[in-house]
Amino acid sequence: MERLATVAVAMPCGMIFCLTGILVNIIQAACFLIIWPVSKNTYRRIVGAVTDILFLHLTFLVDWWAGLEVRIHADLETLEVIGKEKALVMPNHTCDADVLMMWLLAERFNCLRGALMVMKKSSKYLPIYGWANWFNGAVFLDRNWAKDEGKLKSSFQELKDFPISFWLTIFVEGTRMTPDKLLAAQEFAISKGFPVPRNVLIPRTKGFVSAVQYMRSFVPAVYDVTVAVPKGHPIPSVKGFLRKQPSVVHFHIKRYAMNELPESDEGIAQWCKDRFVAKDAMLDKFRANGTFDGKESRDLRIPPKKSLIVAILLSCIDSIGAILLIRRFSLLSNWKGISSLAFAVAFDAILMYTFIEYTKLPEQGKVQARNGQVVKLH
Repeated sequence: MERLATVAVAMPCGMIFCLTGILVNIIQAACFLIIWPVSKNTYRRIVGAVTDILFLHLTFLVDWWAGLEVRIHADLETLEVIGKEKALVMPNHTCDADVLMMWLLAERFNCLRGALMVMKKSSKYLPIYGWANWFNGAVFLDRNWAKDEGKLKSSFQELKDFPISFWLTIFVEGTRMTPDKLLAAQEFAISKGFPVPRNVLIPRTKGFVSAVQYMRSFVPAVYDVTVAVPKGHPIPSVKGFLRKQPSVVHFHIKRYAMNELPESDEGIAQWCKDRFVAKDAMLDKFRANGTFDGKESRDLRIPPKKSLIVAILLSCIDSIGAILLIRRFSLLSNWKGISSLAFAVAFDAILMYTFIEYTKLPEQGKVQARNGQVVKLH
């Protein structure tokens, strides 16, 4: 019943998402067939602008509908350049809405249309969402290095002449954080003599190493982003956003110049592992203090109005368009028209249910924390 209630709440927003998303996908596909063979840069500019509209509708859901409070911690040097340069972004996994979290951060720095992701292959097949990301330049992985190595190399090289500033986000932990996965990471770390993580998973460094090696000539920086939710606040989730569940999320951003990273593959891999050990310690302090060290950028806590304006406009355009369509074809005056409307509502409900189920974290075994470690309960 809870799932059905969430779907019912999501349907009005979902209908706007569906109508807008289908139009966005059609425009993207047309541009891919007509413009991409002639000019890749023109294609990227047009598709980036169109995709930005869809992404803004989703950030509206988080910022204005759910009322998520965002707090950003970064030094002045980072704040001066972030969003104005090409960068590789390395966040930790926090919840089932990590992609939305990174889009939210990108919007704060006017970089949403250049917010690219390395994502698992299955997400490519999600209607609207997956297709929009594919057309926009997201990189999809099989999580099999033999298959992914060549794909990553070609995808990274294609970004060399990307016409605008972009963020390429790589979740190097390779999977979302859950108690069961944290327990497995701790057991693996103990068996290998590694530092035992308490708040993060052990990074899988091959993709990150490949990204650095192929992109260091044209990407000037790596943003080490640490994401945390204070005690007493619910962990953000797609279901929570749809049900208007407010929360608070903190982002700590540290910029590293690409030319300061090690040259060798082994050195880059170790650098990445060291950053996650530092993240883990930083998150320990966050759990104790409820905030990160360093100055908080208060002006970035205010939600950008752009997503609100776009959401209002889309609501008006889609509503008027739907009313005109119903009147034009008299869809309420015959069974064929009513059946078509019923199909549209059913498609909306199924799509919302699919998204909620796809993003939902898997069921966990019985575990609890003891002395900073997760242990199984028998």
